[in-house]
Amino acid sequence: MIPYARQNVSEEEIAAVAAVLRSDFLTQGPAIPRFEQRVAECCGARHAVAVSSATAGLHLAGLALGLGPGRALWTSPNTFVASANCARYCGAEVDFVDVEPDSGNLSVDALARKLEQAAQANRLPAVLVPVHFAGLPCDLAEIAALARAYGVALVEDAAHALGATYGAGPVGDGRFSECTVLSFHAVKIATTGEGGVILTNRDDLAARLRRLRSHGITRDPSELTALPEGVWSYEQVELGYHYRLTDIQAALGWSQLERLPEFLRRRRELAARYDRLLADLPVQLPARRPDRESSWHLYPILIDGTRCAISRAEAFAALCAAGIGVNVHYIPVHLQPYYRQFGFKPGDFPAAEGRYAATLTLPLYCGLTDAQQDEVVAALRMALGKENGA
Repeated sequence: MIPYARQNVSEEEIAAVAAVLRSDFLTQGPAIPRFEQRVAECCGARHAVAVSSATAGLHLAGLALGLGPGRALWTSPNTFVASANCARYCGAEVDFVDVEPDSGNLSVDALARKLEQAAQANRLPAVLVPVHFAGLPCDLAEIAALARAYGVALVEDAAHALGATYGAGPVGDGRFSECTVLSFHAVKIATTGEGGVILTNRDDLAARLRRLRSHGITRDPSELTALPEGVWSYEQVELGYHYRLTDIQAALGWSQLERLPEFLRRRRELAARYDRLLADLPVQLPARRPDRESSWHLYPILIDGTRCAISRAEAFAALCAAGIGVNVHYIPVHLQPYYRQFGFKPGDFPAAEGRYAATLTLPLYCGLTDAQQDEVVAALRMALGKENGA
């Protein structure tokens, strides 16, 4: 079986984790700030705040930016449910902006129309969460310009995009947004097992995010409401959460980041190789943009129904039967039963729905060999009836 994704953990990384297990701190120790500093350096951000998951990071980013009852968050329907759920955790409303058919990223044109209509109706969102789908950055400059014009806070969902670049810098450097959220889940570019990081250049946001991830508690004398009784003194100054990462996870993450260039190089090699090997097939390949470089978390193709004799579902079944672990990214969030109760329905976001009907994610991970990739391509050719190049 060739999985669609797989972590790559070296003996050196196992040793780094073992060293923490033998140390004095399994959590709330020195490995956390060390990991955070490394992530901030990799992404060019002033602050990195490590949390238990990217979902937790999105939740805390919303809270820190004032998201709550009576306010709204907009995001892409072509994403995992966490990009929308974070608003519901805050008690806020959710709406969606349709995507570009070729990239699956949030459409600037659709966003401009929706913001104009919302401004006229006095229903602008408080927060916008564009998603860098599959690792390809969104049109950040244009999206940020619209967000600024309408007074909307921008939080980048970069769960797929560690190591991606946009224009002159890396995703996460804070040129366009208040916060950027990364994922370190096991199938992502680099992993802590489970985990996430919130990047920001704002000192005030970083301080609040660190407090919110740890029960809303502070030990900072400048934040205490009473004189401290001793060095043990602390105060809960707001309602926070237990969203901390452990030192065990941070040690793995720090070590993985040492290999980030290797991970990115191999993913980009494999993506370019897929482009060549699939060029003659009746499928739409992932979008590329000249002003940005994807991190290639995913390699999603679209099965062209006008040129293929089989459906996406049939292609999925055929590849699984051949031992190829394909996947589908994503079922549009607005079609989930939870969100349908708010009035969303099929047809609301046709580009996202059209992509879902055709999309198929092929295996892509650092440890995938050329020979295994050849097996994937051969199985896809057979499924599409093109095994002889016909």
